[in-house]
Amino acid sequence: MTDPAAQTEPLPDDPVVPAAAPEVAEAEAESAPAQEEGKKEDSFLIFLLKLVVLVTLFRSLVFSPFNIPSESMLPRLVNGDYLLAAKWPYGYSRYSLPFALPLLPEERVLASPPQRGDVVIFKQPPLKELDYIKRVIGLPGDLVQMVDGQLYLNGVPAPKQRIADFEIPISPNTQCYSLQFIARRDDGTDVCRYPRYRETLPGGRHYEVLDLGPRFMDNTAPVLVPEGHLFLMGDNRDNSEDSRFPAEPGRGIGLVPMDNLVGRASFMIWSTDGSVEWFKPWTWFTAARWDRLGGTF
Repeated sequence: MTDPAAQTEPLPDDPVVPAAAPEVAEAEAESAPAQEEGKKEDSFLIFLLKLVVLVTLFRSLVFSPFNIPSESMLPRLVNGDYLLAAKWPYGYSRYSLPFALPLLPEERVLASPPQRGDVVIFKQPPLKELDYIKRVIGLPGDLVQMVDGQLYLNGVPAPKQRIADFEIPISPNTQCYSLQFIARRDDGTDVCRYPRYRETLPGGRHYEVLDLGPRFMDNTAPVLVPEGHLFLMGDNRDNSEDSRFPAEPGRGIGLVPMDNLVGRASFMIWSTDGSVEWFKPWTWFTAARWDRLGGTF
């Protein structure tokens, strides 16, 4: 008799798994890390794609950063400021998108009009290539005029009160408009010192403006703001080519169509006086205007 315990051949119904050849096993072992690496690369590309889409949507629909390259909005905004603009208050158009991609119409959707006194970012007429920033002064139907440096709205002068002079240290980002405005503080700091006023619009909204003295645009003819347009001005009244000037590329803006609006200035996120030297890391901190961060509009 045969001892069942000594039986070495498999029974007919036992599963039989053939052993892999050594070469096949080695190839499978080598391909496993490559497959895992490919999956990681695919996951990273998907992550990058999602990140790009998320950032694009955020910049297009919520907030977008802008920097201030000039002094036309002194004293509220100075050269070297960086701010976030809210994109939703005035609706959306192709100019809400990065690079003005033609994925939306030029006419705004979900449109809402700005209010007098808003600080707005817009595409400068007529080419709509550059982003400008100014303050809303006149709405459709308003009659706007300057008389001896004072703003008139619908025939009524906007109250203008002299307050303390505005001072800003001279730096690579800040040079005085002319020699007459150069001054020195008691601590020896060289500054630009400008006459400053508080201007108040109908409804009580007020802000600060600079008036550098008699200039040729202190007196203008009355302008009736047409439907769908805005009369915009810089707070630095004598150093701003705004709606008092005809629209020219890189110069004046004329009456700005509301469809050119990009967003409303919201709050300050950074400001630098321009003295940063990349190979001197301590200047990354000394160049910052820390007292300007977090300001709202």
